[in-house]
Amino acid sequence: MTDKLDALIKYINQFKALVIAFSGGVDSSFLAAVMEKMCDINVVAVTAVTEFQSGKEFDHAVYMGRHIGISHAFVKLKLLKNKKIIRNDRQRCYFCKKAIFQALRDYADKLGIKNIVDGANLDDLNDFRPGARAAKEMEILSPLTEAGMNKEQIRSYSRKMGLETWDMPSQSCLAARIQYNTVINSKKLSMVEKSEQYLTSLGMSNFRVRCHGKIARIELPPAYISRIAEESIREKIVTEFKKLGFSYITIDLEGYVQGSMNRMII
Repeated sequence: MTDKLDALIKYINQFKALVIAFSGGVDSSFLAAVMEKMCDINVVAVTAVTEFQSGKEFDHAVYMGRHIGISHAFVKLKLLKNKKIIRNDRQRCYFCKKAIFQALRDYADKLGIKNIVDGANLDDLNDFRPGARAAKEMEILSPLTEAGMNKEQIRSYSRKMGLETWDMPSQSCLAARIQYNTVINSKKLSMVEKSEQYLTSLGMSNFRVRCHGKIARIELPPAYISRIAEESIREKIVTEFKKLGFSYITIDLEGYVQGSMNRMII
């Protein structure tokens, strides 16, 4: 596996400077750390700040940028003003990523940096990701894919490097919680973010609250299902979720499945 890290470093070092699309998640944090600590290039991490990003995710990106010690900048976008995005059809991710990559491209141009990289890895090739088409069109490079790295290997390397993201659950934007072909707005995004914040306050992790109109469908690890169904906890969740605007609160018996909303369109 060391050969893949060597291949990654060799690939990165062919450039004099790079901008990395930085979310602070497992993949981009590992890539940023390798670029900053193991490579001889000028690197700038850029985080897109949008309405689809939770406050917790933004704070974590700031924290990881400081932890890694990388030069870190931010570009702000108003995605809710983009009609192609908020109509929320099967190509939402494509239009969203296109807008984000364009913002990063504009920022990189100001710095005089030609190439932009992201944290895509081999496992991403096996999922429905319209955003990958946007990355290709915008000539975004994916060093982890080029080095042949998958998520398991990235986590293993991250652990050895002392990155606390090594066992961090996979992230997704708030828009990915909202049922396809229903318009995305600030209210729905807030309902999802605050409901997930509440479940986190109850000590739960690695879950999603999916928004199907007025229905909240909670996906969480099977081990949590019996706990969340306990009367005292169930009543608290129902009360809180109704305050946020949900009329019906359900538990998905299958548990948390990454990308489960994609079943409705593929």
